[in-house]
Amino acid sequence: MRTVWLALCALARLWPGALGGCADAGRCCPGRDPACFARGWRLDRVYGTCFCDQACLLTGDCCFDYARACPARPCIVGSWSPWSGCADQCKPTARVRRRLVQQEPQNGGAPCPALEERAGCLQYSTPQGRACGHAFVPAFITTSAFNKERTRQAASPQWSTHTQDAGYCVEFKTESLTHHCATENRPLTRWMQYLREGYTVCVDCQPPAMNSVSLRCSGDGLDSDGNQTLHWQAIGNPRCQGTWKKVRRVDQCTCPAVHSFIFI
Repeated sequence: MRTVWLALCALARLWPGALGGCADAGRCCPGRDPACFARGWRLDRVYGTCFCDQACLLTGDCCFDYARACPARPCIVGSWSPWSGCADQCKPTARVRRRLVQQEPQNGGAPCPALEERAGCLQYSTPQGRACGHAFVPAFITTSAFNKERTRQAASPQWSTHTQDAGYCVEFKTESLTHHCATENRPLTRWMQYLREGYTVCVDCQPPAMNSVSLRCSGDGLDSDGNQTLHWQAIGNPRCQGTWKKVRRVDQCTCPAVHSFIFI
């Protein structure tokens, strides 16, 4: 039987129309399509009705030439666009970047990845150059990795590139948080999963979040006595929020990376 099958395969290569199949019928269909069939040899070596739809790989009734006639093509996407600016000035909002599909997936090829990503941001000046954004009572935080991307000059005209400032770090002990933090799984907001009740976290205050006059960050809690419950909110998902209490102010943050954040 194996010899016969090999002979049939060889005959198909020499004379594609001799055995029927997907190529002879000119069919390749997405999903499950009962009308997408042909007459020919099946992969299980039975001659008769065989299918050329994507689901035949699961049901085992593909025509013998399905893989050759209907090759899987994965989704291909282009490069990410540059990050947009913040959607609004002077209040926590989001920035976005997108990429386009260059080739749709076909015949069971890999699906397209996410075509849009959003991340929290906050601008500290209006289009007219007026400083703003420091009047919020809660502490708005994001991952410390964001500090590598933002530039002082672009974000706040109040700061000179020659200004000498070391910033400071505030340690907090988390008291409570919403369940929305643990369910975040988007690439740029996954850091929220590491927020836990009862943990000590470090939050860095650096320009442009630092007010150029008071040299403080909004929501830093430095005026509290350590027993006052303070509020925080994660930028990128406003439903991820909670409370904490100030532990102390230090010159530099020393918490593990997953527990290191910045005021924004």
